[in-house]
Amino acid sequence: MYAIIESGGRQFKVSSGDTIKVEKLSSEPGTDISIEKVLAIIDDSKTVLGNPYLNGANVKAEVIGSGKSEKVIVYKQRPRKVYRKLRGHRQEYTTLKIKDVSFGG
Repeated sequence: MYAIIESGGRQFKVSSGDTIKVEKLSSEPGTDISIEKVLAIIDDSKTVLGNPYLNGANVKAEVIGSGKSEKVIVYKQRPRKVYRKLRGHRQEYTTLKIKDVSFGG
């Protein structure tokens, strides 16, 4: 059984025991969180889709930690002008370990 959840504007396919990196959350490491934005639950025998989210569906996860991803270089230059900009960006993320996928309906 697996679920498709939404977190930080992105969609993730998760099942019990998976580890995912989502957009930075304000939870401390070691705490349990509950994700209610479940788009679909797929089992071996049936598929349940939400419109847009499923009522009664829940994904429980544990916050493992947080960090920064690799640096992305942003370079801008205009032809035939003396215009050059070099910027870098490191996106912050939170690592989640999925504990349970449940659906009450």
